[in-house]
Amino acid sequence: MPNVLVLPGDGIGVEITPEAVKVLEAVLKDHATKLNFEYGLIGGAAIDEVGKALPDATLAAAQAADAILLGSVGGPKWDTLPAPQRPELGGLLAIRKALGLFANIRPVKMLPMLVEASTLRTEVVKNVDLVVLRELTGGLYFGEKGRGTNPRSAFDTLVYTEEEIKRIVELGFQTAVKRRKKLCSVDKANVLESSRFWREITLEVAKNYPEVELTHMYVDNAAMQLVRLPEQFDVIVTENMFGDILTDLASMLMGSIGMISSASLNGSKGLYEPAHGSAPDIAGKNIANPLATILSGALMLRYSFGLEDEAQKIERAIERVLQEGYRTPDLAKPGDKVLGTREMGNAVVEALK
Repeated sequence: MPNVLVLPGDGIGVEITPEAVKVLEAVLKDHATKLNFEYGLIGGAAIDEVGKALPDATLAAAQAADAILLGSVGGPKWDTLPAPQRPELGGLLAIRKALGLFANIRPVKMLPMLVEASTLRTEVVKNVDLVVLRELTGGLYFGEKGRGTNPRSAFDTLVYTEEEIKRIVELGFQTAVKRRKKLCSVDKANVLESSRFWREITLEVAKNYPEVELTHMYVDNAAMQLVRLPEQFDVIVTENMFGDILTDLASMLMGSIGMISSASLNGSKGLYEPAHGSAPDIAGKNIANPLATILSGALMLRYSFGLEDEAQKIERAIERVLQEGYRTPDLAKPGDKVLGTREMGNAVVEALK
């Protein structure tokens, strides 16, 4: 029986992960494959409990697990800690690095019943169907950092090796081959040496994929184009910080970051989490949107366990619930039937039947 490590984390993480577990258990109820769920600490909750954002026991359990389902980490309570000890750097980035989760995949596909939830015009977003691949373990976030004293200063170093670029770009081409065969590599090659190197490696990899149309785009233009004409994109591949920014921007094409799932992969293991943060301002109120986490569970079935049919069942169940007019507060318009976190999870389970 495959083992799934559940790391609820902080804020709304403790509310949304149970809903994903509930749905996963429901979709596999009559299936030969069953998942064994284990639980661990990460982020601020781990700091409070054991004094460390990524406890040794959690890392060991993650290394042993077949997949990891993560809620969210962080919050104002821990913002005064030194940066390496905070939930985000000491917990989330640390587990990504330790497990070698180099590829973050975020699909963004507009559902017809959510077109009006977007802040952009219907004609701009109605045909959106794209995937962003973000390099996750290199670049500015993991480069050398430091402070200077005379004059007072600070620095972060952006470094990429050939292998780090090649493996994420390869995955980008492989993803594009299965979709509309269009790959846009986003960089800042007019300014950054690291981006010029990124582009060189991308062009070398492209020789192996002549059937894929490769384009290059500066990150500032990519941000503009995602708002101006998002339907032009099929697969986007980019480095860590650019991807961090662009994925949040892309998520709002659907009206709420509460709808965006993600998978972080290393080739053999995956960590699945919603794209949003811990939202401490709404924690404990049963109003958080669990659908991104439930959709992340569907990605787990697809990528870690090869259960494509069951992944699609979850996705169709969510579409059915939304089609019937049910919404969490972040998506609700006048006339919608507003559900809380637990109630939305229950509705998806019911739709699976």
